[in-house]
Amino acid sequence: MAMPDKFDINSMTLQEKIEKVVEERLSPTLGGHGGGVEIVEIDEKNGLVKLKFLGACIGCPMGDMTFDGLIKDTLLSEIEELENVELV
Repeated sequence: MAMPDKFDINSMTLQEKIEKVVEERLSPTLGGHGGGVEIVEIDEKNGLVKLKFLGACIGCPMGDMTFDGLIKDTLLSEIEELENVELV
């Protein structure tokens, strides 16, 4: 019998899942443009994460599109218990 993968997403907390998606899926893309996001708050009861832009993302004219089309969509599609993502 195989040992369970210690990084199995099903055994991770909501915070661990969010951190993993931010680190592995979002940071490389945002960092390539000199920007990033920081996790400000995670509300596990309501399935909410609040993020803020870092670096070149702050004040970027494409920020709204990046948030809606990349950040929010990625997090909501990858983490089923997440209900909402907000930019603060």
